[in-house]
Amino acid sequence: MPSIILAPIKITGASGEIVFGDVLQVNPKNTSKSYSGSGGGNTGDWMGNISLVSSTNTFDADIADSNNAANN
Repeated sequence: MPSIILAPIKITGASGEIVFGDVLQVNPKNTSKSYSGSGGGNTGDWMGNISLVSSTNTFDADIADSNNAANN
């Protein structure tokens, strides 16, 4: 079924695919992990962040978080 998009679209950045319309399944081809503090990943036109104390826990007990070997 085709899709009709009636709203304004603003794409500020993409590191993969942008899909409009019908898809059976969308799988990531690669994955990554990043650490950022309070408000470090915020995006938008009007952002404000006030943080007096910020701490990021980077300890991860998992062996594999994102398995995508079969998606390539």
